[in-house]
Amino acid sequence: MNKKYTTSKKLLNKGTGFLKGYSHTLNPYVGCAFACSYCYVRQLPVQTFREDSWGNWLDVKENAANILEKELKREKAKGSVTIFMSSSTDPYQPIEYKEEITRSLLKIMVNNPPDFLFIQTRSSLVLRDIDLIKKLGNRVRVSMTIETDSEDIRKHFSPYAPPIQGRLKALRVLKENNIATQATIAPLLPSSKDFPSILSKITDRVCIDDYFMGDGSGGKRTARLGIYRKYEELGMEKWYEKDTYLKLYRRFEKQFNSNQLYISQSGFMP
Repeated sequence: MNKKYTTSKKLLNKGTGFLKGYSHTLNPYVGCAFACSYCYVRQLPVQTFREDSWGNWLDVKENAANILEKELKREKAKGSVTIFMSSSTDPYQPIEYKEEITRSLLKIMVNNPPDFLFIQTRSSLVLRDIDLIKKLGNRVRVSMTIETDSEDIRKHFSPYAPPIQGRLKALRVLKENNIATQATIAPLLPSSKDFPSILSKITDRVCIDDYFMGDGSGGKRTARLGIYRKYEELGMEKWYEKDTYLKLYRRFEKQFNSNQLYISQSGFMP
């Protein structure tokens, strides 16, 4: 891993495009060690101008807390502040165990809370910060990416990402601590018919998203990554079709009501 420490001039960025419902996005790191094969960030300038491949480099924003403290005060004086953390990295990737950049940001937000914070991750490390998250009360929701209930499928598409069982446990513990949660099936990968039942026991809210709705380009970025071939390798091409999300939605309707199910962008809004 090519790791570099950086100092940021700005931390809060305006929410635009898919995340236009937020006033700001917040990324504690640049780059992501989970290196998921389907990640749309692989197609963004932040990667295309790097010599190292996605997943093999990482920038640590070591002055992030100080910057956020100043920016948060300034932005709150202007109006409502809603934050999506994170839009192009995972705030709880392995480096966070040591660097604690995300934890330092949460400490700032506990002392001066935004109107709403949406934490998007696929790591059970989020449980380490449950003490701080609980202090944000109804101002926070933790969204855990769980693309499938199959470890074999997970390893095929994202071998460096955290195991599914750890994510399921994290959702359960968060719910037990009365923290608002969401299971985010994004992108939807092949799963079993038991998937809805599994999630119904550990969360009250599910968002289903796919490449065509969620990669910011109608699926074109994903197509350039050659992800369809990974479905072909499994003989599961039908899971890549544009209407697959509707078929999965119908499965989930048997376990969740319409107020608990969201599709794509609507599931990420504050």
